[in-house]
Amino acid sequence: MIIILRIVLGIIGLGLVVFVHELGHFLAARLVGVDVEAFSLGWGKPILKKRIGAVEYRIGMFPVGGYCKMRGENGFQEAYAAHLTAVPPEPGTFYGVAPWRRIIISAAGPLFNILFAVLALAGVWGVGFSIQTLENKIVLASSIESKEYPADEAHLATGDRIVEIDGKPIETFRDIQENIAFNPEKTLPLTVERDGELHTLTIKPTLDKTTATGQIGVYYWADPIIAAVTPDSAAARAGLQSGDRILTVNDEPLLYTVALVPILEEHPLFLEITYRRNGEMYTANLPVSYTDTGAADLGIEFETITYKTPQLNPLSAFAKGVEESVRTAVISVKSLGLLFRGIDLTQAVSGPVRITYMVGDTATAAFSQGLHTGFVTVANFLALISISLCIMNLLPLPVLDGGLILLFIIEIINRKPLNPRAITLFQTVGIILIFGLMLFALFGDILYFVHGA
Repeated sequence: MIIILRIVLGIIGLGLVVFVHELGHFLAARLVGVDVEAFSLGWGKPILKKRIGAVEYRIGMFPVGGYCKMRGENGFQEAYAAHLTAVPPEPGTFYGVAPWRRIIISAAGPLFNILFAVLALAGVWGVGFSIQTLENKIVLASSIESKEYPADEAHLATGDRIVEIDGKPIETFRDIQENIAFNPEKTLPLTVERDGELHTLTIKPTLDKTTATGQIGVYYWADPIIAAVTPDSAAARAGLQSGDRILTVNDEPLLYTVALVPILEEHPLFLEITYRRNGEMYTANLPVSYTDTGAADLGIEFETITYKTPQLNPLSAFAKGVEESVRTAVISVKSLGLLFRGIDLTQAVSGPVRITYMVGDTATAAFSQGLHTGFVTVANFLALISISLCIMNLLPLPVLDGGLILLFIIEIINRKPLNPRAITLFQTVGIILIFGLMLFALFGDILYFVHGA
């Protein structure tokens, strides 16, 4: 039942983003004088359709995707078959209007995606939200994994607080992640606080070819203070409570929570825990159970930092939505450039199946924590997908909106209609490229689910 719910929510979420994109094309076409024959949410044979005026509105058999069918948009194919040197400029058809009007139609879809992202993010900042994160104090991954990382080469130390990266102030571990993830193989100045003194260092994140992000080899420092204990869990049966501070595990000092990782990697059956409660010392023998993936299930949640934003007024929220959309677009363009640097594309490129599942999974988990959390999480995620869809569609590749815009700009520069043969060749190459990319993404999706989502 949960899987079905995820799929349904995923289809609704992704369908909304596609609907907004196609709505942009639809409204722009009507605005510049191009007749729209059909507007469909989903592809394939219509399962529902209704004609209103000259437009037939449809819901396709396959609910992911959609299209806006304009009169004469494939007129270049008929002209090519008839060996014509230009598409006949019939009134009301796509190729019957000036190229600048066609540019408006092509650009409107991506533009509406950006507008959707701005409004979604404005809504998030308007209602306010909370972020669970940790402080800017770090633990070297090399102390856990016995492997050197850029953090070791930069002479960072466990217990350091990173307070600035590349001139940007750092307040939380989330800030560290964001500033490192999108700057792989770039030398960055760091300011760290160590023993009450500030030190200036430089670091060069490596490119993680699985996630297409930068990494320096640090974990968050979190004091092992229990925030919550799952009812009927091993921790609850052992008598552990929220507020307890774990001091040792199997006679090993536990200064921070990630120190549990090497202990649990040995798959012990029991953990002998020493903890402090209200100034008194106690011990507990905690049996360890493991999930199907081999992860330990202790039934313990450790304390984090809750960062709360204020509820902004509509104007301030809209301005913040614009700011966040621009920032996300810049990050997305940077990430796109990483695709050509030897990363694992089967992991980095998601197809519609995986995206639908991720949208549904995110929505299911978020709404289970409450309506407010669900709205904030899903709005953020859909805004990210909408911006990504905008950027991908604006690439100057055949079939995509950006490819059409490029053709129409060439037509304006040459001051003569496009040759139907050239358009056909351009679009055919695009269809082959897009079909190949879809197969590749589908293959990556299959691997994603086979290896465990």
